[in-house]
Amino acid sequence: MFAAIAKPGSGAWSNAGFVDLGTELLVFDAFNTPSASRKLKNQAEKLTGKKVAYLVNSHFHGDHVFGNQTFKEQVIISTATTKEWISEKNAIGDRDKEQQETEHYLRELALQILVEENPAIKSSLTNQFREMSKLLEELPNLELVLPSLTFEKTLKIHGTMRDVELHCWGGGHSVSDAFLYVPQEKAAFMGDLITEDLHLPIFNPDAFLSILERVKTMDMLAILPGHGEVGNGQQIDAMIDYLSMLIDAGKRAHLSAFALEEFLEGFITPEKYNNWKGVQGIKRNLTTVYNFYESNI
Repeated sequence: MFAAIAKPGSGAWSNAGFVDLGTELLVFDAFNTPSASRKLKNQAEKLTGKKVAYLVNSHFHGDHVFGNQTFKEQVIISTATTKEWISEKNAIGDRDKEQQETEHYLRELALQILVEENPAIKSSLTNQFREMSKLLEELPNLELVLPSLTFEKTLKIHGTMRDVELHCWGGGHSVSDAFLYVPQEKAAFMGDLITEDLHLPIFNPDAFLSILERVKTMDMLAILPGHGEVGNGQQIDAMIDYLSMLIDAGKRAHLSAFALEEFLEGFITPEKYNNWKGVQGIKRNLTTVYNFYESNI
């Protein structure tokens, strides 16, 4: 197993990995740009002397799927829901309009960077600017390539050297989140179900927590997060603690009949999360959990 850790501003934006199945390779996630995914594919085949046969998309977000076109000749795998959302949410329309809108977004982002005082948020905005600039460079030749093989809950691939298991237990970070587990290695590629020191977006806080509590029962020695360095079970614990804190805060806000603005203004971020990155800091996730429990408490 090999981890491909994204370098800031490289066009990768998220982590990827690949597994030697024996006679062929499986790649997990495709980076944010075709140029980055080409480097990933070339390096995987150079290191192992084998050809890529499969690509897995963990979820629909662009930083994990915009490199799919490098793997047009391979079997691209995702859940059926992820395929649907890639098609709907990442569709490339009028390229001139897309370019103009992205250029406008980057100008606005540059202004935000100039005035932002929080170091963690400023760093996140700067990385967002660099990665979106890389994507803009490749927009003229960007092609949206959809998965060709879908599954719902579990898919096992049996190699001559090792087997892999793909699991999807619902949607926590996105509407559908898959991860890869290699039993022989007791290792997993987690996509954005696990990230390191990052206020990643949340789709469904209850489902997210439930998924991670189930993941925690698995025998894992090594974990590749969607963003961050290779870790272990402590990363699962950190994510569970973070989600539990947000969920508790959101529920208490409704029990106290706080309006959203009151909740956000009165919330004191626990010190251990002060340096976590994210373009909107913790406020986006506080807003998400507040709105979620407005109709689910």
